[in-house]
Amino acid sequence: MEKVRQIARWNVPRHVAIIMDGNNRWAKRRLLPGVAGHKAGVDAVRAVIEVCAESGVEVLTLFAFSSENWQRPADEVGALMELFLTALRREARKLNENGIRLRIIGDRSRFHADLQAAMLEAEAMTAGNDRFVLQVAANYGGQWDIMQAAQHVAREAQAGRLDPNAVTPELFQSFLATGNMPLPDLCIRTGGERRISNFLLWQLAYAELYFSDLFWPDFKQRAMREALADFAKRQRRFGKTSDQIETEVRAEC
Repeated sequence: MEKVRQIARWNVPRHVAIIMDGNNRWAKRRLLPGVAGHKAGVDAVRAVIEVCAESGVEVLTLFAFSSENWQRPADEVGALMELFLTALRREARKLNENGIRLRIIGDRSRFHADLQAAMLEAEAMTAGNDRFVLQVAANYGGQWDIMQAAQHVAREAQAGRLDPNAVTPELFQSFLATGNMPLPDLCIRTGGERRISNFLLWQLAYAELYFSDLFWPDFKQRAMREALADFAKRQRRFGKTSDQIETEVRAEC
C-alpha cells in the first residue's frame, strides 16, 4: 500500500499554472457583456482550488490579468478592476478559513491605491497559512518578470553584494516574482488556444502543457481532475532516457 501511495504522489504536480482563457467568448455566446464571463469564471476558480487542494497540489498560479490586457476597451478594464477588488475582499476570508495562503505576483504600480491596499490586506491575512498556496498573476508578463529579476541582479552586483560570476540559474530564479516556489509542473490553458502568451516564461521551461477547448467558466471540478489524470500518465525525463527515469522511480519506491 505504501508503494502505491508513493507512486500516486509522484504523479501529482507540485505546482499547477493556469491561463484562464475564454471568459469573453463564453459571455458572447450567451449574448452577455464580457464582464459576465469574468464573473462566471470566479466559480471555476473556486472549483479548481478545491480539486488542487484535495489532490495534494502545493501551489496553484492563475493568470488573472496580463500586462497586455491594459489594451482592452477601457470599460472592460474598469469592470475587471472592480471585480478583482470585490473578489479580493470577499474571497480572502474564505481562503484564510481554509488554510490557503494568497500571493499576488506582478507589477502592482499601475493599479489603483484601493486595489493595492486590498492586495496587501489579503496577503497579510493569509500569510501564516501553509496548507496550499494560491498565486494570482496580475499585471504580470513573463518578459517583465525576467527583466525585473535581471535588474535586481544588476543592482546587487553594482552594489558589490553579488559576484556576477556566482549567478546560477537557481539564484536568478529566486529573483523572479515566484521567488522560491517550486517551478510549475503542469501548465493548463483553457479556451482552445495553443500558446503560453507571455506567462511564466522562465518558470515553464520544463512544464507539461495541457490545452482544453473549454472556456474558463466551464472548466470545473471534472475538467480539472481530467487534466491531473492526463499529467499522471506522462513521463517527465528532463533530458534523461526513459530507462533512467524508470530506474529512479523504482528506487524511490
